[in-house]
Amino acid sequence: MSYAPVTEVDIDAIPVIDVGPLADGPEGEIAVGRQLRNVVQRIGFFYISNHGVDPALIVEVLNEAKTFFSRPEVEKNQIRANKVHRGFLPIGEATMSGARHEDFKESFVWGWEVATDDPDIASSRGILAPNCWPDFQPDMAPVLGRYIETINGLGICLLRAFAAGLGLKHDHFTRSFSKPLTRAAIIHYPPQPEDMGRQHFGVSPHTDYGCVTFLYQDGTGGLQVMTRDGEWITAHPIPDTFVVNIGDLLHRWSNDRFTSNPHRVINGSGRERYSMPVFVDPDWNTVIDPVLTPGETPHYAPIKCADYIHSIYQKSFAYRQQD
Repeated sequence: MSYAPVTEVDIDAIPVIDVGPLADGPEGEIAVGRQLRNVVQRIGFFYISNHGVDPALIVEVLNEAKTFFSRPEVEKNQIRANKVHRGFLPIGEATMSGARHEDFKESFVWGWEVATDDPDIASSRGILAPNCWPDFQPDMAPVLGRYIETINGLGICLLRAFAAGLGLKHDHFTRSFSKPLTRAAIIHYPPQPEDMGRQHFGVSPHTDYGCVTFLYQDGTGGLQVMTRDGEWITAHPIPDTFVVNIGDLLHRWSNDRFTSNPHRVINGSGRERYSMPVFVDPDWNTVIDPVLTPGETPHYAPIKCADYIHSIYQKSFAYRQQD
């Protein structure tokens, strides 16, 4: 048997947007926002360059990921994912909604750092939650903590540009980011045997359920994106860039102006693959209420950010279904 079919496209088939002008303030946000609007109305994926994230930090996170996933299973299981979805998820613990098989990957999940007695933990249905760090790898918490804070800041800048591109006040999507629901993961994809068949994936086809995702992927390849025509195309690794995609919440918030594309991973390289996604979302009680022009009808009912994410968690992770 073979892997699911995909069309190999040129490396420039998915747009690369220079986000350096965001540092110039409102004028730069308008300029970048116009580019973003033109792109994401066609495809909800793009790359960003000149993003300002220190390459040394990316290397540190990648090294922490390789060290963690190389450890014995018995050690990693000491911080097995808990009821607030923090910690280690072994192969077989994640199944995308509607998928036939579990994902062929292992991951470690963390989020915005909060105290164990923070009152918003219960209010957010556990989406805002304390992290679960391994004692056996003491550098992991500070390195991954710096990474999520850095990418969250980049996400706020990009969301301001998205608002500018829609002609809204630039802070429309970023007014509530004091304790964001921003979450992140380091992910390890073992080489995927070809005889697993066409319905088995590193990550099954899915859309992300937050607002906007920033993905660092190593040079192995394997990420594939569905176009609006239903064709699967390759999303090649491009040095010094992040892959960015629109999630379901921003799709709803924009009243379908922005596209949340299905995507998947097939690691047919014969090598280990590592990726580091960060899912940027506002505070738990932010109401995702579709943006409307005069006379326009909303396509979705308003929903709180935490309620939507919680509903997807319940469907996607085996340990929650067991509970």
